Amino acid sequence: MPIDGHCLCGSITYHCDAEPILTGVCHCADCQHQTGAASSIIVAVPAGSLQVSGDTLKSFATVGEEHGTNTNRFFCSNCGSPIVSRVDAMPDLEFVKAGTMDDTSWLEPTIEFFTRTAQHWEPEVPGAKRMVRMSA
Repeated sequence: MPIDGHCLCGSITYHCDAEPILTGVCHCADCQHQTGAASSIIVAVPAGSLQVSGDTLKSFATVGEEHGTNTNRFFCSNCGSPIVSRVDAMPDLEFVKAGTMDDTSWLEPTIEFFTRTAQHWEPEVPGAKRMVRMSA
């Protein structure tokens, strides 16, 4: 199943033919700040399988509180849409921001990360494993 998507203005597009490794919800404070939402829905794909096109792709690095390495957050500098994150501590994965995907009909998060910083009013994902941190 291919994964295709784009930013809000259409300047950035992407394509991936690889099967997702996981689908999850990240409640970390950095994702909340980046998205302006209570959480970020992510789809992890194998590193190098995501093909991103467009001249307005920029990045901003934050240091992850758990792993202490850079989380490189790629976004469209034209409209601000977050596209993908690449975490130095997890070089085998890329985390696509699911809100930018063209088709989310198949999306069903199976894991929630950083639940200790989840907003108290945000409901749990039914059946999803909940983790206080990124790792067990």
